[in-house]
Amino acid sequence: MGTVEKRDGAAGAELAQGADWYAPAQRDWFILRELVGKDFKLKYRRSFLGVAWSVLNPLLMMFVMTMVFSFFLRYSNIEHYSLYLIIGNITWSVFSDSTNNGIWAIINASSLLKKVKVNKLVFPAQKVLFSLVNFGFSLIAVVIVMLFEGVMPSVHLLWLPLILLLLLAFCMGMALLLSALAVFFRDVIHLWGVALMAWMYATPIFWPQEMIADVPYAAVRVIMQLNPMYNFINAMRCVFIWDMAPTLRTWLLCAGASVVALILGYLVFRRSERKFILYI
Repeated sequence: MGTVEKRDGAAGAELAQGADWYAPAQRDWFILRELVGKDFKLKYRRSFLGVAWSVLNPLLMMFVMTMVFSFFLRYSNIEHYSLYLIIGNITWSVFSDSTNNGIWAIINASSLLKKVKVNKLVFPAQKVLFSLVNFGFSLIAVVIVMLFEGVMPSVHLLWLPLILLLLLAFCMGMALLLSALAVFFRDVIHLWGVALMAWMYATPIFWPQEMIADVPYAAVRVIMQLNPMYNFINAMRCVFIWDMAPTLRTWLLCAGASVVALILGYLVFRRSERKFILYI
């Protein structure tokens, strides 16, 4: 633990020294850029294949899950199931990576926050942007699966930037909320791991979306249909697999979840950030 703290402290000191060269208005962008670059280097440090893992990992996960769910749970009747699965996985990964890493954003930035005055929003934002970088590389894997499945891209892929913008807004709101709460209540970190697992299984990533209609309790069906990640994944599948634009209902639910999460996360973060230094 001592070695890690010394290394993080040294990195924070170096970044703080570099940030001093910039005017306050430019300092946040400098730190954000440097932090994203640092995370990218650390993720693939001492890895023989390096950044290629961003493509190989979703492909390997898709292969394993396709074998399991096609043969043992009989989901092979889903059209283009491999593509259905990988799109669900990489979309979910944007959310899970943003929140799993974002929840630590302020705690892990303690050494830097004690050395330089910086907008604290930079740290959760950096985790969300890094998840977007990984998503960009994962799209190479999606293209490979599309070619294998014989699915041709359509004009509806032009909706992808808007879907991603809404997804990132939702992830940013959740990262702000969780990172602020984790500073004061460390139990949130452990509870989030459990909540995220339950959320994942309640989202049609590997099982057919139509199964929601078979849920016996109406209230549970409504909750599952309002699930933001269900709607984001559904929107992704619309433009990649089903050659159609997301429905108006899907757009409204995605936009509503993004706005609510972003406003709530921003308000909680801003109201508590002055006390961060006392708890980190």
